[in-house]
Amino acid sequence: MKKVIFIICFLLLFGNGYSQWEQGNGIYGVATRSLVVSGNNLFAGTGSSDGNSTGVFLSTNNGQSWTQTALNDKIIYSLAISGNNIFAGTWVYGIFLSTNIGQTWIQTALNNENVYSLAISGNNIFAGTEDGVYLSTNNGQNWTQKGLENIKVNTFAISGNNIFAGTGSVYDTAGVYFSSNNGQNWSQTSLNKVIYSLTISGNNVFAGTFYEGVYRSTDNGQTWTQTSLNNKDVYALISTGSEIIAGTYYLYGSGCVFTSTNNGDNWTQTTLNSQYTYALAISGNNIFAGTENGIFLSTNNGSLWTRTSLSNITITCIAGAGNYIYAGTSYYWGIWISTNNGQNWTQGGMQSYTINALAATGNNVFAGRGNVFRSTNNGVYWSETTLSNHGVYSLAISGNTVYAGTSDYSGVFFTTNNGNNWTQTSLNIGYIYSLAESGNNIFAGREAGVYLSTNNGQNWFQTGLNDQQVFSLACSGNTVVAGTFHSGVLLSTNNGVNWNQTALNNYIIDALSISGNYIFAGTRDCGVYFSSNNGASWVQKNQGFGCNPGIRSLIIINNYIFAGTVGNSVWRRSLSNIIGIQSINSNIPDKFSLSQNYPNPFNPTTNIKYQIAKNSFVTLKVYDILGKEITTLVNEKLQPGEYEVQFPNVQVANVQLPSGVYFYKLVAGDFSETRKMILLK
Repeated sequence: MKKVIFIICFLLLFGNGYSQWEQGNGIYGVATRSLVVSGNNLFAGTGSSDGNSTGVFLSTNNGQSWTQTALNDKIIYSLAISGNNIFAGTWVYGIFLSTNIGQTWIQTALNNENVYSLAISGNNIFAGTEDGVYLSTNNGQNWTQKGLENIKVNTFAISGNNIFAGTGSVYDTAGVYFSSNNGQNWSQTSLNKVIYSLTISGNNVFAGTFYEGVYRSTDNGQTWTQTSLNNKDVYALISTGSEIIAGTYYLYGSGCVFTSTNNGDNWTQTTLNSQYTYALAISGNNIFAGTENGIFLSTNNGSLWTRTSLSNITITCIAGAGNYIYAGTSYYWGIWISTNNGQNWTQGGMQSYTINALAATGNNVFAGRGNVFRSTNNGVYWSETTLSNHGVYSLAISGNTVYAGTSDYSGVFFTTNNGNNWTQTSLNIGYIYSLAESGNNIFAGREAGVYLSTNNGQNWFQTGLNDQQVFSLACSGNTVVAGTFHSGVLLSTNNGVNWNQTALNNYIIDALSISGNYIFAGTRDCGVYFSSNNGASWVQKNQGFGCNPGIRSLIIINNYIFAGTVGNSVWRRSLSNIIGIQSINSNIPDKFSLSQNYPNPFNPTTNIKYQIAKNSFVTLKVYDILGKEITTLVNEKLQPGEYEVQFPNVQVANVQLPSGVYFYKLVAGDFSETRKMILLK
């Protein structure tokens, strides 16, 4: 039994889940403007005016997990499906088409319009734009304008040969238009309100309006009656057959989802009552609501709603104390809390705030924004300290002293009584981007380099780094690393007296973290880099991200490294896994090579060295005597240099592998080499 358990652990720890970054569940925030369902596939069109979390996402398990499709850099306003064809209407870039579940997309001939709505009837695809209705009968290869020129078309509803178009904005021509001949001709109905949504149920046509709720027509739009839902912006409408569901947006309050079972005579507010709702979709008994704050699911007609796991908030800062990890967000999503090493997150206090900085010690958590706030109950409730109106951009804690770096050129403040009183230090000018402490040393990064205080901020002097904007700092003993604007990472081994440029020298570095001799750097555009030799060489560590995300924050806690990303929430990776590959020489080899492992024979571990002659995607795998793959030791893009990795790695050094012959194979571009090693017990 003991042997079986060891083997299971070995496979799990070497599996893909431990060889790459994993996104935590629960930090929800992507604005979802469109939803469509086809079989088991649920597609979400996302995006906001700030450009965050844009593109089309796919879930095949009712929103439990999501993957971003290849259309990942456009704001999506509308989606439609016909067979294997998925159409996505974008802001500015027209319509894209995928025929393989979003793996690839091609831009259709309608390529320079804001496409607010899409509808499909047989071979006809209708697109509602800023400039009227367009029609394609050949899957988007060609488009013809079909009326309503110079009118913004927000929504469609189709029943047989009848097409309804909801139009207008608060500044333009508005109302419901009707066509019975595929858009050849349109006539305006008697409802001349701004129309955001339409749906059809039997002989009833429902129209969601700007601020005046839902209207109903029973005669193809000749006459309309306002329903009892009469004082909301209704952005989404959908019919289940027996029920009408309305998603609302209320400018001066909260959005809600309402249902009616009697054609709008009466409406019931569901428990989803605090979200601006832009989109609705139905799949069997499942109702999905796309909101400003992600996607919600109800399986009981709206009585209860749960969030799905589409997690795409920008994380500005992370802090940890004990079992609690705190994440501060941008764009007014407040602070989120995890008590299980980032697997799941729940929203804490400071909701509707952008958080610039976090620091935690014991039961005290400090948050910086325009002011400094403090929580004594693990981030649930917050009270404002006396440091206010300065714009706090960085925080650090040293013993009983809390330091705050400001963004209004007031320099650094400190408190020794948990924020009841603050004192301005002698570094009383400048924008303080970052703070870090090491023993009695406090370092401050600003627009003119790094400053150091050795006496609690009473006196400061500028270090040898005096000509760079320093966005991030990290310390370990006498070693200090500074992340700069466009000059990468600089390093000092004597508390800032002298600085050396590391090999990571042409990136914007927004985040840094140190663990022993290992340095991690978070870049603005290229993800996470790692160095095991004081910055002489770096390895990119982005496996699992799916892209090269912007990294705003890094922290090491509980044997994990956590990365706060731009638009993709919090990710984590096992620290012992990420440091498994060590760069031991940054000299560029003249050829690829794989060395014999040492020691050999070995028990229980051995080291494998290899040389990479040019930038390459590298895999190093171990096989047993029968050719069965045991594990993948390396699976990432590496820069030129000499590397070393341990087998088994530090996580599984005590795994009971049977004695025998094993093979390890290195593949880098066109290069491939295999060697034999022997485990002898």
